Amino acid sequence: MRNVTAVAHRGDPYRVRENTIASLRSALHRGADAVEVDVRLTRDGVPVLLHDGTLKRLWEHDRPLLSLSADEVRGLTGGRVPTLAEALAAADGHRVMLDLPGTPDVRAARRVVDAVRQCGAQDRVYYCAGARAMLAVRAADPAAEIALTWTTLAPPRPALLEAVRPRWLNYRFTLLDRDLARRVHRDGYLLSAWTPDTRRSMRRLLDLGVDSITTNRIDTLHTLRTARPSA
Repeated sequence: MRNVTAVAHRGDPYRVRENTIASLRSALHRGADAVEVDVRLTRDGVPVLLHDGTLKRLWEHDRPLLSLSADEVRGLTGGRVPTLAEALAAADGHRVMLDLPGTPDVRAARRVVDAVRQCGAQDRVYYCAGARAMLAVRAADPAAEIALTWTTLAPPRPALLEAVRPRWLNYRFTLLDRDLARRVHRDGYLLSAWTPDTRRSMRRLLDLGVDSITTNRIDTLHTLRTARPSA
């Protein structure tokens, strides 16, 4: 069996609030090889960890992130929405997958890439999202490691793959079967799956030979993975 990378989706969200330092640390403590976090920009261009476009769901403030400065976000959330720089420091050398929701343009992608570079974290950070966001990242950083998120059974167009140059193809786990897994590997890409949370789904993906699984239940994946012999 392949060595499967265990990626914690937004940290350890069933125990600790997602996209926070505490959630990231909990996931690493429970066996994550990498942590996936969502990154958006504040009004003043600071990359912070937040999946939604507003603070309403997690922080009970119906305020768009783009209307707030980084200092205002810190004040409204008691400092619990970390900057990307703070999260990279807290990851303590582990791999971090940056999901970029909201389809950032090249300028926004460059802000994120620059923050990663300023932290000296280029070698342990990789990026995931759909085609438009990953084209923006590729334009901002020709050397970036990219996991192109794909949500249909139709394969990505060759022209898109040539422009994005992903290392990974990142599929919703329900789309994957043995034929698709073989095709992705045959074409020279690593295969990532998101976000199975049941033992049955995780076992199926392990049997398919995926290279990485992103899950909200990192402890379950860690237990299943370590119970199986490596290839």
